[in-house]
Amino acid sequence: MGAVCAVVYLLIIIVFIPFPFYKDIVVATSGGGNRDLIKEVHQVETGRYLHRFPHSKLASYLSAILSLQSVVILGLGDDLFDIRWRHKLLIPAFASIPMLIVYFVDFGVTQIVVPKFLRSYIGELVDLGWLYYVYMASIGIFCPNSINILAGINGLEVSQSLVIAFLLILNDLLYILPFSPSATPHPAADSHFFSLYLLLPFIGTSLALWTQNWYPAKVFVGDTYCYFAGMVFAVVGIQGHFSKTLLLLLVPQIANFIYSAPQLFHIVPCPRHRLPMFNARTGLLEPSMADFTQKPLRPPVEVVLNMMGKLRLLKVEKNEEGRVVRSSNFTIINLWLVWFGPMREDKLAMGLLAMQAAVGLFGLWVRHSLALLVFTADNWSLRIAI
Repeated sequence: MGAVCAVVYLLIIIVFIPFPFYKDIVVATSGGGNRDLIKEVHQVETGRYLHRFPHSKLASYLSAILSLQSVVILGLGDDLFDIRWRHKLLIPAFASIPMLIVYFVDFGVTQIVVPKFLRSYIGELVDLGWLYYVYMASIGIFCPNSINILAGINGLEVSQSLVIAFLLILNDLLYILPFSPSATPHPAADSHFFSLYLLLPFIGTSLALWTQNWYPAKVFVGDTYCYFAGMVFAVVGIQGHFSKTLLLLLVPQIANFIYSAPQLFHIVPCPRHRLPMFNARTGLLEPSMADFTQKPLRPPVEVVLNMMGKLRLLKVEKNEEGRVVRSSNFTIINLWLVWFGPMREDKLAMGLLAMQAAVGLFGLWVRHSLALLVFTADNWSLRIAI
């Protein structure tokens, strides 16, 4: 059903295309208010006043649609053909190409602001050049895969996406809403309106899916929804020019990726699925285990797993010789069960979502408060200074 949700979303944002540009269409073209105005010859350019139409904004919107369509098609391919992880990892990279090209043509800024304590050494701005596009492509790759990795229990994929989307909307509103009668529009307001254009339909379609996917699930979302949801976040973060804020909201996904890395990169044997194990006798979920009896761990790896077991970062089982033969799989879903014990699936999902929301709110506070300890001004505070 994730594919159905994605297709409905795409149809909505395609139908929505004229509405953000209604004023420009009516006022700045022959389609509206100035059609009866008489202009002198020297005032008229060839044809309509196309130079007044915000083509760059339209290009950004259309490239976002193209990237989302691409990732939905690739996600359907994954659901149908069950692509291996080492191949599916780069699927979103192809879908990122349209928005990266439009960013290069219409915006092209590759400079980053240097923290205050480093400016005496390297200056106020550093131009990363092509490395900045590598960074943005990495966000386009990471976001869809991060949702896909932190998944596997009823409602978690859709619910975590909704939490992130609501946090992004809260961030947008901080830039858009006037906090005093004399406040002037923030310079970044247009970028955050663009974010809202994509996030509000996403929340609507995802809520419809959530009602059917929450425990006990009647439908499953598939990889298509995970790729689609992650690409929505990547698009609004890159095209809205707040990718660093996006990363602060994705800290649980980043932590899960780092924690999963030993298995993802086959330093530790990785089973095909790492979902929590359902205990039919108790009706509770327990940490799923990876078995190392067929392929024993290398001594340095075993030492690290022993240390992680002592720190309660893993559940470790040993044989009579003291060798590690099994451990819990490397996902924060299993880690949550190691910390808090077996629990029902819905309780597990609610615990993880509460953690996602708390970390996200803390990230927004860091972005708009503690950032002033490192940088001379925060984008949000710029409204007050104008």
